Amino acid sequence: MLKLYKLSNEKKEYWETWDNEDGTHTVHWGDLGTTGESKEIKKGFLKSPKKIIQKEIDSMLNNNFQEVEDEYTLLIEYKIEGMGNTNDIDKRHRLEELMDETLGWTGLGFCDGGSIGSGTMEVCNFVVDFEIAKKVIETHLKDTEFENYTRIFDENAD
Repeated sequence: MLKLYKLSNEKKEYWETWDNEDGTHTVHWGDLGTTGESKEIKKGFLKSPKKIIQKEIDSMLNNNFQEVEDEYTLLIEYKIEGMGNTNDIDKRHRLEELMDETLGWTGLGFCDGGSIGSGTMEVCNFVVDFEIAKKVIETHLKDTEFENYTRIFDENAD
């Protein structure tokens, strides 16, 4: 998977592609925080998906898109009883799946798992823009079993 971003004060965009392992590739792009658009590149007579994708990559790079090295560590925290129980762990796993899907399809990042114990449970996410990711997450968690979080925060903020 390759993820490229064009981040400015005026507009924040993403472009990504991945191999579907069946001879096709997916290209997904849009404004950061939205589901954007996607297309599938299929193998055809005299056309190679890899060559088509490489042309698009070259075009994105020439248009000032680039990989992002700096990411924020966004945590979603919940209060639990003591060290937690199997229901808490199951809930955390469902939230991890939801966050991976939500952050991935909005170009924001991915979920990297979670932790539980000592009265709290956290889900850890790596995102390219903390504020946009926080707003998207708050919207996606509203009116779900996950809306009772205690806070969403940047683990590395002072």
